[in-house]
Amino acid sequence: MIIVNGGSSSGKSGIVRCLQAVLPDQWLAFGCDSFVDALPARMRDSDGGIVFAADGGVHVGAEFMALQTAWMEGVVAMARAGAGVVIDDVFLGGAASQQRWRKALGGLEVLWVGVRCEAEVAAGREVARGDRVPGMAAAQAEVVHQGVVYDLEVDTSHTESLVCARTIAARVG
Repeated sequence: MIIVNGGSSSGKSGIVRCLQAVLPDQWLAFGCDSFVDALPARMRDSDGGIVFAADGGVHVGAEFMALQTAWMEGVVAMARAGAGVVIDDVFLGGAASQQRWRKALGGLEVLWVGVRCEAEVAAGREVARGDRVPGMAAAQAEVVHQGVVYDLEVDTSHTESLVCARTIAARVG
């Protein structure tokens, strides 16, 4: 498994797509965005679910956390069954989020990758995307890395996704 962590609009999804192209074997990609999209609509803007605040903050409740734990364990089961898996995640809880993954992994080998991006650059991408609450990229740029231990870090502020993916792939091979 490869777990890629970074703030919103930092370039994680682009790196993951490039990784799938440059890694020699077939790898499945799963991301926190697709997990959030899979949640029932009633969990959006609810205390137990996920709330995207007007200032770019993201708040998650107990029901969200329970479903996320089940999702994590399901993804890990695919890796245990022999699939290469790349995760695109946003560790809103910093080190606590990494610890949740460690618990689900139960000792499974993983390459931890931090994706950094200058807040101003990520904010520009956020505006260009048009599908994020303004301020989310800047709010997450540093907090998602607090206390997280990585095997490798890349910075997409001025480096293309493909170059970052090749750097990561070199560590896998």
